[in-house]
Amino acid sequence: MADAKKKSVTITQIHSAAGRQGYQRQTLIGLGLNKIRRSSTLEDTPAVRGMINAVKHLVKVDEG
Repeated sequence: MADAKKKSVTITQIHSAAGRQGYQRQTLIGLGLNKIRRSSTLEDTPAVRGMINAVKHLVKVDEG
């Protein structure tokens, strides 16, 4: 039986996307972020982890 409680990760944008490459801006939008100090809670999957890795210098990650 699958685990009833799914792991989640909370991502908070801490730096601006201004002056960054287009794929980094699009990745932030894909994560549900578009302004500094906005947060998004997502399911902890390999796809989300890959997106976080692409913009790790712009976000803060809280395990949870």
